[in-house]
Amino acid sequence: MTTEETDRIIEMAWEDRTPFEAIESQFGLSENEVIKLMRNQLKRSSFVMWRKRVNSGVSQKHLLKREPGINRFKSSLQRIITHNSISKR
Repeated sequence: MTTEETDRIIEMAWEDRTPFEAIESQFGLSENEVIKLMRNQLKRSSFVMWRKRVNSGVSQKHLLKREPGINRFKSSLQRIITHNSISKR
């Protein structure tokens, strides 16, 4: 796995509304593998803070905790991002 892929996985894991299933579909990592990656890449205090947030009611990291009306991995308002530049409409 490249540094860019690892950085993107960590970024997706920090986002409350990005479910583990989205990470698995894009990168092939299960929830347990994401947790191991986060444990290895983050400082201990950051990892503990992330786990508390994921396991709290605020996070929607698990599709089963989401409202039934949400059936997408990304916001419909999110623009397509290519090579760190935002595409114009």
